[in-house]
Amino acid sequence: MEDEDRQMSRGRAEPAAEGAGRAPGLWAVVHIQVDDLNEFPPAFRESEYKASVTEGRIYDSILQVEAWDQDCSPQYSQICNYDIVTPGTPFAIDRNGNIRNTERLSYERQQSYVVMVTAFDCGQRSSEQSAAVHIDVKPVCKSGWQGWNKRVDYEPGTGSRQLFPKLRLETCGGPLSSVRATVELQTSHIGKGCDRETYSEKSLQKLCGAASGSTDLLPTTSASTNWTASLLTDSGRDSDLIYRFDGRQAANVPASVVPQNLSDQFTVATWMRHGPSPGARAQKETLLCNSDKTETDRHHYALYVHNCRLVFLLRRDFTQVDTFRPAEFHWKLEQICDKEWHYYVINVDFPAVTLFMDGVTYEPYLLYYWQEIHEEQGSLTLLHVDSIGCSPAGPRSAVNCSGVRATDTKERRKEKGQGGEVTTPRFTQYFRGSLSGLTIRPGRVESQKVISCLQACKEGLDINSLESLGKDIKFHFNPAQSVLVVEGEEVSSINTAMTKVSYINSRQFPTPGLRRVHITTTVQCFGEDSCLSIPDIKAVVMVLPPSEPRITIRGSNRLVRPASDMHGPLGVAPFKDLRITSTVVKGEGSALGGAHRPGVMEVMHNLDYCDILVLGEELNPQRESLEIQRSALTGKHLDATNSTSGISIYGVDSMAHYEQAVRQVRYRHSQPSTLSGRRFRLTCSELNGRYTSNKFNMEVGVLHHTAPVEHVNHMAAQSQYLRPVHHPLMIHTLNSQMQAAPPAATVVIVVCIAALVVIVVLGIYRIHTTQQESRDDEDEGKDQDVEWDTASLTITVNPMENIQGPKAAKVEVRGGEYEEEEETGAATSAESDDSEQDDDEEEEEEEEEEEEREAQAERKSRRKTEWDSSSSVRY
Repeated sequence: MEDEDRQMSRGRAEPAAEGAGRAPGLWAVVHIQVDDLNEFPPAFRESEYKASVTEGRIYDSILQVEAWDQDCSPQYSQICNYDIVTPGTPFAIDRNGNIRNTERLSYERQQSYVVMVTAFDCGQRSSEQSAAVHIDVKPVCKSGWQGWNKRVDYEPGTGSRQLFPKLRLETCGGPLSSVRATVELQTSHIGKGCDRETYSEKSLQKLCGAASGSTDLLPTTSASTNWTASLLTDSGRDSDLIYRFDGRQAANVPASVVPQNLSDQFTVATWMRHGPSPGARAQKETLLCNSDKTETDRHHYALYVHNCRLVFLLRRDFTQVDTFRPAEFHWKLEQICDKEWHYYVINVDFPAVTLFMDGVTYEPYLLYYWQEIHEEQGSLTLLHVDSIGCSPAGPRSAVNCSGVRATDTKERRKEKGQGGEVTTPRFTQYFRGSLSGLTIRPGRVESQKVISCLQACKEGLDINSLESLGKDIKFHFNPAQSVLVVEGEEVSSINTAMTKVSYINSRQFPTPGLRRVHITTTVQCFGEDSCLSIPDIKAVVMVLPPSEPRITIRGSNRLVRPASDMHGPLGVAPFKDLRITSTVVKGEGSALGGAHRPGVMEVMHNLDYCDILVLGEELNPQRESLEIQRSALTGKHLDATNSTSGISIYGVDSMAHYEQAVRQVRYRHSQPSTLSGRRFRLTCSELNGRYTSNKFNMEVGVLHHTAPVEHVNHMAAQSQYLRPVHHPLMIHTLNSQMQAAPPAATVVIVVCIAALVVIVVLGIYRIHTTQQESRDDEDEGKDQDVEWDTASLTITVNPMENIQGPKAAKVEVRGGEYEEEEETGAATSAESDDSEQDDDEEEEEEEEEEEEREAQAERKSRRKTEWDSSSSVRY
């Protein structure tokens, strides 16, 4: 504007200048200066500004704001100053619009700030609208996993549960070539290394399809298996039968239990947990051995641990004189001394011997012995072999047995009796560790499928929605599914895969408690082995306690049968109406939804045994038996053993199959006349006694033959003058058993009702007849003195009185004695009888009744009997 004013001033002054030469001194130059007005306020080029900072740093300039002014003069068109109008902010701004922080920012204290800024021109006019500056505080970039919880609760029966649904990996923007994450589920403190089925060894073998015929060398202590009574048991393992050895325990297994003649094929299996042996030079620790009872006391076969090696010793008798045969089979494995549970199966298919540890095959290295054959006292003697013997009291097996040198020294001879037998057996080479499920099966080797089933874990890691994983993702599990390895090239693909990692427990009643989860991560950058350090994740999975089932056995607890049924070919079935049910109490807040109300719910699950025990004296096998047909177990995972003390049905199967099997148990007695009764007790179990049923008692009685006795109850006898009245018999059912009223009571009720009805009808009819006669007399005026008061007439009836004949009917009249003639009684009886005849006899009845009324009227008119209104008639 100032430039335009100058041009206008020049234009107007030029004509004066031209005429100046003509007339000097008549013209003047005038300079006019126009001052600018501060018409416009400053304005920001943007209404909002955004920036981000990292916590813990001081910035010289976070961002710069900019304002401008429409005025033309330098005084008003320039921005001279900026100011932060938001009070109490840790920021400052200079005159050029640069914003900086005045203190170190903390992400935990505040994640974002909003600062209002205004601008001033050189005329000190401020902007009408302030600019908003948004500053976000970012945490210090720490490479690692984010978005995970330290604890994950698992509700039994919910299937697969995602562990980290919001997990993501922060790499701070660095270029990566690959990521490898390893997820490990640590369950060594649960049971035998993880949550497995805790059924008995026999039940598990039946469940997995193993061949029958195995011998359990470490069974539950009972009257028939008492050799484990002195051993220490680990009672904290939730129904798992675990024996713990501290270097001082041993057990002699009776010769009648152990198979004596092993063929070329047999299997030895056990669960074992073992650590390094103490001392500089470890001693042999024997798990199992079978030795002679005489002379050299040599081992036939033995299983022991030595210097973290598992050694199986097997000496066979050969007919060839000069032969080399393998006698010792060694496996050097780290797992033998890692203090963790492992499942060992030795399959012997001589001369090949194979070890399966946790389902993985290991081949041995062999030691050969030179053997010379000598026959002494019916047994083979191995010379030139320093053999180790144990339990020299007979050809038996010993668990955790001793070792005795085979050299026949002078001290050794003192321990022998006649015939070279050892009279004082002793044990050495004690085992230190834990054992469970030590079995031996002669005649065949176990398949790998059965071995995998016997040692399979019921809990582990899993991945959901495999189809949603990226194409660059690779993953693999270990055999127990306790370790998962995930590899990928893209961080986004790794994040997606890790959110799918889940925990699963397929047991219906899992072992509650903590399971630890450990995640380790390795990140590789381009051209480098490792460029970022990712911290490990340590979390826990809390398996909540399951709802404990209540197993209930119901049915009739008494059975009475004729003696003929007892000694029949099949006997009797004491439990034919048995019912087995199981219920759990569900509460509010369940992880299954939490919508249902607390209450009792019926559930279905398996059982592993049902025992029927004989109460009182044991069964006499010469006269009685308690047994079940093998056909009743066909098609089921069940087996049975019986003795004089009862019968046991075992195997992992449904409650319905157990119910069917128990119903087929038969009791038979060849001499039931001598039997007063038998009492049995039935109990069932799930998970090897972890959950047991109620004790159901059953009593079996004998219905002995008795001669029939004539019924002499006169009250129940039917009168000859009464016709039976038939009523419908109501039968009520309770628990599917028909219960009807006894026949004798029914007869009494019917007779009483019939007698009462007939007598009441007779009484009413007689009153009606008397009233009619009274009216006739009054009309005729023959007897004015006779007055009837029917309102006060009382009839007393004895319904239980037996009516014996027409002559027994009598009438007593108060105020005067009166006895009707026999004809009247006969007519009355005839009337009572004819009133209940068929329709054809009704006319005859009416005629007789008319004649009777006429006869009575004549008699009354002749005698002029006076009736008292208060009199009563008694029948």
